[in-house]
Amino acid sequence: MIKYLTKRLLFMALSLWLIITATFFFMRMAPGNPFTSEKKMPPAIEANLNAHYGLDQPWYAQYGDYLLRVVQWNFGPSFKYKSQTVNQLINEGFPVSLVLGVEAIFIALAIGVTLGVIAALRHNKWQDYLAMIVAVLGISVPSFIMAAFLQYIFAMKLGIFPVARWGTFMQSVLPAIALAAGPTAFIARLTRSSMLEVLSNDYIKTAKAKGISGFNITVKHAIRNAILPVVSYMGPLSAGIVTGSFVIEKIFGIPGLGSQFVKSINNRDYTAIMGVTVFYSIILLVSVLLVDILYGLIDPRIKLSGGKKGE
Repeated sequence: MIKYLTKRLLFMALSLWLIITATFFFMRMAPGNPFTSEKKMPPAIEANLNAHYGLDQPWYAQYGDYLLRVVQWNFGPSFKYKSQTVNQLINEGFPVSLVLGVEAIFIALAIGVTLGVIAALRHNKWQDYLAMIVAVLGISVPSFIMAAFLQYIFAMKLGIFPVARWGTFMQSVLPAIALAAGPTAFIARLTRSSMLEVLSNDYIKTAKAKGISGFNITVKHAIRNAILPVVSYMGPLSAGIVTGSFVIEKIFGIPGLGSQFVKSINNRDYTAIMGVTVFYSIILLVSVLLVDILYGLIDPRIKLSGGKKGE
């Protein structure tokens, strides 16, 4: 385990360095600068701003300074929000996106796995067809359409939930459902496909021949093996959801990290773009690592050291 974690942490450090480097130089190659606006800025003022933020330094000096600040977990000041640093923007936006993302993940897992299991157990029956219709709708309908539909039905017509804003649990329900719709559908289809494959294996047939109840076979044997593809999907899904969805956050007026990221792009806020990108990359790399470890816990036959299943 220690050897495996050491190798993975070194791989993560290398990946993160490549991401930081690519992001830094892409930002420098982008046309314009952080102080570009519709009204042209006097050259003297722009020169002073460049000197203040160190943008008048050679690229290698800026690159080295940025790497040092990232190691110190200091992404620097925001170019557009003069009184705030990028760390403050992340600290304000991420907890909101995290709460919303965790709710959406629980909804997606609970409903998606349940639909997939029911569809597999009732293969080619009306339950299977109904579950797959729901899954297709979840994948086909864009998130902003789903969000508008939920607002119209459950907020405007029925008055059960607030239309928008953020601060209470009731205000988080509709955006969490809208955010979870796509992943729920994908998890349902993934679970169904995996369950059908597992249920056709010989050890399932043997368990049935021994008289083991269908419930025990499903819970103790089938689901545990069928859930592995879903676990793989949960790594990138978790990273994407907990770092915010601009569309959902915009529609529901949620001050999350996703909206902060898009604002930074529109404002050419280079430090904010790079800081949020690095933060997202760290979340993604950690999520993938946790998924790999979880694989070994779910199925002991999978060796973390790189051995193949069953060795």
